[in-house]
Amino acid sequence: MTSNEFPYIEVKHESKNHEGERICGDVFLSRRIKEEKRTIVVLSDGLGHGVKANILATLTAKMALNFTQEHKDIERIAEIIMNTLPIDSERKISYATFSIVDIEEDDKTRILEFDNPETLILRGDKLVDIQWEYITLKTEKHKDKQLRSYSFYPRQEDRIVMTSDGITQSGLGMGTYPFGWGEDNLKTFVQQLVSNEPDMSAELLARKVVNMAHKNDQYKAKDDTSCAVIYFRRPRRLLLCTGPPYEKDKDPKLASEVSNFDGKIVISGATTADIISRELDKKITDSFEFHDPDLPPISYMDGIDLVTEGILTLSKVTDILKNYSNKTDLGKGPADSIVKLLLESDEIHLIIGTRINIAHQDPNLPVDLEIRRTVVKRIAALLEENFLKEVKIRYI
Repeated sequence: MTSNEFPYIEVKHESKNHEGERICGDVFLSRRIKEEKRTIVVLSDGLGHGVKANILATLTAKMALNFTQEHKDIERIAEIIMNTLPIDSERKISYATFSIVDIEEDDKTRILEFDNPETLILRGDKLVDIQWEYITLKTEKHKDKQLRSYSFYPRQEDRIVMTSDGITQSGLGMGTYPFGWGEDNLKTFVQQLVSNEPDMSAELLARKVVNMAHKNDQYKAKDDTSCAVIYFRRPRRLLLCTGPPYEKDKDPKLASEVSNFDGKIVISGATTADIISRELDKKITDSFEFHDPDLPPISYMDGIDLVTEGILTLSKVTDILKNYSNKTDLGKGPADSIVKLLLESDEIHLIIGTRINIAHQDPNLPVDLEIRRTVVKRIAALLEENFLKEVKIRYI
């Protein structure tokens, strides 16, 4: 399969801490390496729960991510990780599980696991029959420990589902699942979810799996519970335009880009909106609903998903993205609305007009009010590094 068939790989995860713990003993890391067109995903489960487990899992996940990026041999990765982990003071063992997914430029995908529940591969709502290759370590310290490995070429609408044992062992010792939920029930549950909602996002699928495990534990998690999902699909596209073109005779070109874009559209900046309105003969309707006291309200234009003020709004978008977490509660203000659209999108096109706006040269404006290009570059970097978005910037 060529990458043109599914130009986007959605990667999401969800976790719940062991009941009473403030820190999770499962650690999820992912990295997109643009120059190699690779995506690496790691889920590690540290021994026990709480701070000690988190330290073990963090060390394991970081080593797994870095060594995989360096194309190290899978046996070597396992040996280094196991030799590096500190010894647990109570149980006198050093231990953390891991699952690694490495998606390469030609779409070849390799899965490597040690002691996590088996990774699932769904093709649509059908499970792929994985023929695992078992690798037995030979060094004296870790003799006879086994890893699982599997390589394949994913297709569009394939999903990879990784879990920690807090998922499969949920409900252990209770009436419904006295021996734990188990891998078979997990498989059935995931298949049913995808069958009922074929385009379910990776984020929602991961959340539903973790929430079901939490329900099995009667909403008091007996272990850290985590699920990570990788979803191969066509991208959700978004175009954000801000700033007028450097030369006025390029205004029709900008309008044409907006008119022909296949996806959601955001226009940020009054001058930019005026250009689009004039060139496409679309009326701008102003709103007087102030959902954010720091920013002018949004406007409306037929065929455009969102119209906002420019530099002040984009500066606030930068601040929201910089501090964003799964606890962030986005409101209805212009910057919050842009962030929602950005996070809901996969492939983000930014068209930046390079005409200098005289208003932004006013020395009385706040010092941190930066020129348009710098702000947009920061937004692009945050989207790529923190949210694994595909971002393309063009200047006009």
